[in-house]
Amino acid sequence: MEKSEALDQKAKPEAVAKTTKRNTQEESKEIYASSVDFSKPGKYYAIIIGVSNYTDPNIPDLDSLPVKDAMALKKVLNERYLFDKENIKSLNNPTRRDIVIAFAEMSKKVTPDDNLLVFYAGHGHYESENDIGYWLPVDAEVGNPSNWLYNDQLVADIKKIKSLHTLLISDACFSGSIFKTRSVTMEEADNFIKRKYELPSRKAITSGTLKTVPNKSVFIKYVLDRLKNNKEMFFSASQLFQSIEQPVGNNSTSLPQFGVIQNEGDEGGDFIFIKRKVE
Repeated sequence: MEKSEALDQKAKPEAVAKTTKRNTQEESKEIYASSVDFSKPGKYYAIIIGVSNYTDPNIPDLDSLPVKDAMALKKVLNERYLFDKENIKSLNNPTRRDIVIAFAEMSKKVTPDDNLLVFYAGHGHYESENDIGYWLPVDAEVGNPSNWLYNDQLVADIKKIKSLHTLLISDACFSGSIFKTRSVTMEEADNFIKRKYELPSRKAITSGTLKTVPNKSVFIKYVLDRLKNNKEMFFSASQLFQSIEQPVGNNSTSLPQFGVIQNEGDEGGDFIFIKRKVE
């Protein structure tokens, strides 16, 4: 073998390695976010659901409070954080069909660079013996599950939305099997926030696993308070949960839950609320 041929042979593995590395990096860009540029973050979308007045007389109405809570959350997200009005879908007293359609429409808008927050306030139920939770839309009927919205349906709808980060906040008895884990780990400061934003996340914060919740929610009271009074430019879902866990537990019979939504592509990232800059 001539010397030049030997050098070519020797160089081939390195060239292949470089090509493989480049291809891997190109493929990874389709899955993971590139370096964070907080001056140009992806868009922030939201589906805000409040159900207060049920058509079935056997399901107690909730004095319009969930709808008011949903409207209050929409207001703080739009005024204080990077949620533009046109990117917030509000559903007041929706049917199951309305909710499913809203998720389907959102799946056509949200890109892998974007963020999605889903909020639900209303009746829900958690069956501990079967590890099943579900929401009750406005057209739910006692004894007829056809219009109940189960965990599995919600998780499937979330899976269709290819966001970078999805955060579910549920003020209903809904926890159960939606979670893969229930744990929070926090570290210090800016680099932590950037690393968390770079990696995809599918997280949920719920008000607890009780079979009933009071009409006036202590959970949403503290969620709204912490979002309104947050002084930091970047506020993670982990930090939000840590700030409400103890006061909610101390002032109600509900124990909030936080964790990863099971089997939906969470890679250890976190949803980051970014405040609007004051002109």
